[in-house]
Amino acid sequence: MKNYIVHDEWNIIEEGFQPAYNEVSESIFSIGNGRMGQRANFEEDYSGKSLPGSYLAGVYYPDKTRVGWWKNGYPEYFAKVINAINWIGLHIEVNGEVLDLAKCDVHSFQRKLDMKHGLLVRSFDARLQNGVEIRVKSMRIFHLFQSETASLKYTIQVLNQKASLQVESYLEGDVVNRDSNYDEHFWNFISSGTSDSQLNVTMKTKKTDFIVRADLFNNFTLNNKTLESKPSKEGAYVSESVAISIEPGDIFSVEKRVSMVTSQNYTETELVVTGKANIEKISAITFDELQHNQALAWGNFWNESDIEITADVAAQQAIRFNIFQLYQTYTGEDSRLNIGPKGFTGEKYGGVTYWDTEAYCVPFYLATQPSAIARNLLLYRYQHLDKAIENAAKLGFSNGAALYPMVTMNGEECHNEWEITFEEIHRNGAIAFAIYNYQRYTGDWSYVENYGLEVLIAISRFWAQRVNWSAEKDKYVILGVTGPNEYENNVNNNWYTNTIASWCLKYTLESIQTLKDSDHIKLKVLFEKVAFKQEEAVAWQHVMDHLYYPIDTESGIFLQQDGYLDKEQVLVADLPDTERPINQKWSWDRILRSCFIKQADVLQGLYFFEDQYDLDTIRKNYDFYEPRTVHESSLSPCVHAILASKLGNEAKAYEFYLRTARLDLDDYNNDTEDGLHITSMAGTWMSIVEGFAGMRVKNNTLIFQTFIPKTWESYAFHVQFRGVKLFVKIKQHDFELINKSNQEINIIFNGEAISVKPSA
Repeated sequence: MKNYIVHDEWNIIEEGFQPAYNEVSESIFSIGNGRMGQRANFEEDYSGKSLPGSYLAGVYYPDKTRVGWWKNGYPEYFAKVINAINWIGLHIEVNGEVLDLAKCDVHSFQRKLDMKHGLLVRSFDARLQNGVEIRVKSMRIFHLFQSETASLKYTIQVLNQKASLQVESYLEGDVVNRDSNYDEHFWNFISSGTSDSQLNVTMKTKKTDFIVRADLFNNFTLNNKTLESKPSKEGAYVSESVAISIEPGDIFSVEKRVSMVTSQNYTETELVVTGKANIEKISAITFDELQHNQALAWGNFWNESDIEITADVAAQQAIRFNIFQLYQTYTGEDSRLNIGPKGFTGEKYGGVTYWDTEAYCVPFYLATQPSAIARNLLLYRYQHLDKAIENAAKLGFSNGAALYPMVTMNGEECHNEWEITFEEIHRNGAIAFAIYNYQRYTGDWSYVENYGLEVLIAISRFWAQRVNWSAEKDKYVILGVTGPNEYENNVNNNWYTNTIASWCLKYTLESIQTLKDSDHIKLKVLFEKVAFKQEEAVAWQHVMDHLYYPIDTESGIFLQQDGYLDKEQVLVADLPDTERPINQKWSWDRILRSCFIKQADVLQGLYFFEDQYDLDTIRKNYDFYEPRTVHESSLSPCVHAILASKLGNEAKAYEFYLRTARLDLDDYNNDTEDGLHITSMAGTWMSIVEGFAGMRVKNNTLIFQTFIPKTWESYAFHVQFRGVKLFVKIKQHDFELINKSNQEINIIFNGEAISVKPSA
């Protein structure tokens, strides 16, 4: 765990240059706008530890996997959102010496991410080896108001003597990924140019043939007077440069405005036209105006989505950081895009889609944004239904059964670990649960009848074929699976998997009946489309009625899987600190044989389906499993925070909130350097709104059951529910509810029915 980020309510601040932490900071200070984003790499050359990363949503490469591809049904590739054209680059020489902070005496260094206004700022003073002292400030914006564009401003002053300054601003298309499996370059060069006062580079991905065009406009000034520049190009590297003499007190500045457009959205001809038009638009206004427009765009978002905490700066900073990073990863404007676990902050996990989206991110977007955004996340899966059916067919399933991929970019499975690819089938359940969650929260039945039910039928067909009858148990069983706890592989009858499988069948049958009652003609058309037979419904009901669940009858504990109690029952509290995290200190064999749990498994099911169990049952299972959970998945603490809140264990709820909220800021698991944990950041929001505030939807009514941590004076948040925007503030001995819409809403607040009228 690291503790070098300055606590501040609206800013993430690093004071002093710490080269050993630079890759961690590059992740933490990443910035994006939903369409593209970038790690906080330096603009100038840097020979120290760094992971360059500039990413475009949806642009990927199918990197051939190193393992397993020869096995039947195994994915041949691992899709990766790849490092794209470097547009921020500056090559700077002062009196002939290259500016490189790894070779300078650096002091007064600060890096600041201004979350309120969507701005990354870095400043430093440095003494070069040749004795010249300089002062630098850079500001970077990924425009939320025009998502195909970004800009930066970089200023230099010399402090102690006159010096010669040479600055080259460039676009570089020949970039690489550190995690390329075979050290392959993923890009082919198409063209470059320096015409019309702007630079451009066009690249094309190998295999997937995505074309990306970057257009760059540079403006070099000395004391606000524009300087003449010299263009140059060599293949995928194009640049403009200036060479000047600079005196102490002079201010040299270069502003860069970039447009990044892709063949996802435009034809090759349109790429040229759009790139130029984008540049013309953002070059017509000053950098101050760009900052103003960015602040307005982020201000509109914060007005709907902020969580305010008083008297706990660390908690306040953390929740805003999580919300900020989540929204700049996904804004919901394109249903073809989704939320990668690392977003635009690193290469690990490939930037592709996991079940995290449905289980953790959908609730955040349901409550903070217009319902169309969460609907787009669901449509993403609907649009991939045919691929999910193909994925299941590769594994031997038939009749339109669908297995959604564990990892995907285009609907195809591309995860390269067999125990995940073939066995972590509970992901199907999360996708079905998201449909239910959307319908429950929004009341939008039209999505289910027009799209969701088709997905539910395909998923249910999978479950019906995945079970088999056990003569010994006289029950259906589900063998050879991995549950959410990935520290157990190839187990039989994972309780969570069996539970969500049965629930999927039940919800599908209920949805069929609802559509039959409301529009039997539409149901008939759907049944004809998917060739549904009534015999399937009968078979599904039989599975539901006869599915086996591992339970320890003596204690009343739901067993994580068959044989879980055969393991040596050791508690996490008994683990020496020197042996944690166990995924970095233990062999995989030792982990698999242990009782230790990576993340909520049984407890994940109790979180989803809490209404099916009494409080005593939830408490027994929580008290049993939480002490055995090492929380080495970023997705784990939030579920525990929510359940601890429900059970009245306020101290544990707050502990787990801080753990999930500051997971990356404090680098809890020593893995922030390769990117942030974006999808778990939605869990941070859930920890407060569903945990501390106890927000639920039951019988079409919004319900709150609140508590407040003892050290807080208050916390407040915004939610949208069926056309109503509600502001909720919880104080130590009071509360405040403001209806920001023009219609009345009836809610249940701490057990009392309340009618909240529109505010004046």
